[in-house]
Amino acid sequence: MTADASVRPIVDSPVVQTRYGPVRGADDGRVTTWKGIRYAAPPVGDLRWRAPVPPQPWTEVADATTFGPVSPQPRSPIPMGLGTHADEDCLFLNIWAPSGTGASATGEPKPVMVWVHGGAYIFGSGSQPMYDGTVLATGSDVVVVTINYRLGALGFLDLSSAGFDSNVALRDVLAALRWVQDNIAEFGGDPDRVTLFGESAGAAITTTLLAVPEAAGLFSRAIAQSAPATSIYGAERAGTMAGLFLDRLGMTAAEAHRAPVETLVDASQHVFDHVPAATPGLLAFAPTVDGDLVPDYPVTLARAGKTHPVPLLIGTNKNEAALFRLMRSPLMPIAPKAVRTMFSEMANDQPGLQLPTAEQVSSAYPAKMARTRSLWVASDVGFRMPTVWFAEGHTAVAPVYLYRFDWATPLFKTIRLGAAHATELIYVWGNLISGPRDVTFKLGGLKTGEELSERMRARWTAFAATGDPNVPLGQPHWAPYRDGDRATLVIDRRDRVVDDLDRPIRQAWGDEVLSFR
Repeated sequence: MTADASVRPIVDSPVVQTRYGPVRGADDGRVTTWKGIRYAAPPVGDLRWRAPVPPQPWTEVADATTFGPVSPQPRSPIPMGLGTHADEDCLFLNIWAPSGTGASATGEPKPVMVWVHGGAYIFGSGSQPMYDGTVLATGSDVVVVTINYRLGALGFLDLSSAGFDSNVALRDVLAALRWVQDNIAEFGGDPDRVTLFGESAGAAITTTLLAVPEAAGLFSRAIAQSAPATSIYGAERAGTMAGLFLDRLGMTAAEAHRAPVETLVDASQHVFDHVPAATPGLLAFAPTVDGDLVPDYPVTLARAGKTHPVPLLIGTNKNEAALFRLMRSPLMPIAPKAVRTMFSEMANDQPGLQLPTAEQVSSAYPAKMARTRSLWVASDVGFRMPTVWFAEGHTAVAPVYLYRFDWATPLFKTIRLGAAHATELIYVWGNLISGPRDVTFKLGGLKTGEELSERMRARWTAFAATGDPNVPLGQPHWAPYRDGDRATLVIDRRDRVVDDLDRPIRQAWGDEVLSFR
């Protein structure tokens, strides 16, 4: 199953009038697409490191049949296929809707799903082939939106002490959501049923925006897949990162504001590689608690019952850290020594923090896991426990549905990848095979994968439509997560609901939120 729209004949070229001007898309008889729609003015020149501003209106029909540029970024260690070229003028979004959808169409407006891509806050785009919305839109009758936002130093460097705006990447996502509220009805979408969903860094942006006052009313549901929800830094840490970046450039902030973008990308790459190698568990770029847009740590606000009261579907993959082991990436501390260093850094950051003892860690990870215990610890510190902490807090304000993705193809099991970080993405999007060189199903499992994808897409889009992910497919009932039973959906060859799946690690890690401050 692929989603290569280029092989389908174009039968129509619909024009839609947005608030800023008309755009012409493409229709192949199954899906109508509008690509490369500008949602903010070019963030260049004086607007570098500034909050996005609305685009200038236009009167001529704009061509929306090709993707707009994506944020400048280093070369990813994993081939990502960004879908188009990079340019600092990158604030564009893309829309997929079932054919015949639009403001003039009969029938109810459709649920909208707005995707925030992952990539460690420095890689990725909304035009990656994996995120082609054809299958998701047409198979589930929803309108799918993918967005670009500024990455690396362009989006996550905090130079507020030099008079620039903080968290400009988060502000980009907010601007895209405002554009959706103002315009999506013309594309057949329902602005009252907007689901913000993302994976990895995109999921952490989602959980962060659940705690950002300015995001109120911009989305009515949220889905967070593998969210490193605690990867957000205080002002001091953000200042340290900005200092490292400027030292690498050998420039002041004012000089960097005028520097060629290629120079900034090169420095981003250096700092991105250096920071996790020197300080295991730490990323170079992340959102910042700036006291302005982001008032406090999102997990802290969630546990205080201060997140937006919208239904949340949230979870992680069983073997998150295995991807980073396969890549030999320093982004996650895998080796026992690196894990010990990470614990030491956390203790220094949060004096008095009660870290798990060796006995508690051994209890949480049985003897059969002894050889890979550091791998499990890394997965839980980076992804699972932040997800559980956030989920438990958010239950005070809205229904929460917690899952764990356990399915792995025979090949992924053979190479000890398992249900690693990002392996659920192809099933959510329904784009199971990316091309003739894709080896995911080389040893089998495609039929099971197709069935699993159908179930996941049905649950994800039912949640987008109603706030409840249960579907009439003869599947187990997925109850909201509550203190009494802590129901968790385990997604595998056969889905099942398990009560308090995370009890051993919850008891080991406790209720104190572990993070770098």
